[in-house]
Amino acid sequence: MTGHGPATGPQETPSFRLAYVPGTTPGKWARIWHERLPGVPLALLPVPAEKTADALRGGSADAGLVRLPVDRTFFSAIPLYTETTVVVVPKDHLITAADEVTLADLADEVVWHPLDDVLDWDAPPGRPAVERPATTADAVELVAAGVGLLVVPQSLARLHHRRDLTYRTVVDAPQSGVALCWPEHATTDLVEDFIGIVRGRTANSTRGRGTLQAGQTPPKRKTPEGAARQQPATGGSAGRTRQNRSTASKGAKDTRSAKSGKGSKGGKGAKGTGSGRPRRRS
Repeated sequence: MTGHGPATGPQETPSFRLAYVPGTTPGKWARIWHERLPGVPLALLPVPAEKTADALRGGSADAGLVRLPVDRTFFSAIPLYTETTVVVVPKDHLITAADEVTLADLADEVVWHPLDDVLDWDAPPGRPAVERPATTADAVELVAAGVGLLVVPQSLARLHHRRDLTYRTVVDAPQSGVALCWPEHATTDLVEDFIGIVRGRTANSTRGRGTLQAGQTPPKRKTPEGAARQQPATGGSAGRTRQNRSTASKGAKDTRSAKSGKGSKGGKGAKGTGSGRPRRRS
């Protein structure tokens, strides 16, 4: 089965289409895909956060890196990570004096709430703006113009980075989770392949197709032939070696004792002569 829905014939080349929302970075997983499945093209499709569900429902993408929550009655999802939430401010703003802020610190500020906001607010912080910008990019432009502030996931602050702007962590703001998502009824072999990559399975993983190339089989463990028979022999050899070393060590010790005049009466007599050498006979 191809990534484009039901196969139309054996001549059709399989492919996989991955949608991803702004701020997510599928590059690492795409590189692994190309290494492990070089014969299966991977198409990366940037999609606005609010349109990812439609793209997956409509079949224009096979899976997506999306922002939670999703409709779990229709989609399967594997949570990947949760982002830090930050407030974007001009570099000379008073807020930059602190490393972290709270929503209460924003109470007297105009805070933009764009129409594509991905944070799930019970009530947006700060003073309400006159209107809502259409996009996060538009809101960033307003902040750069010195009008209001913007609270977003950190990846979006980085995506819309400007030299005249910076950001600070908002410790008590809602956070955005990112997940790999696909229609539950369309869990194809290629979806399973991508799941294996995202979960960090090795190329030789035996869990499903995982990251195996077409036609590959997991390598079998090899046990050296005769290993069980060789072990006793090796152990006996080691025992004889230890015994020989012990005997040699004892002999060397006796030799040192004799030289130092300890361990025999003759040695003590030699020590009494002062020279330690035997007398010559006349």
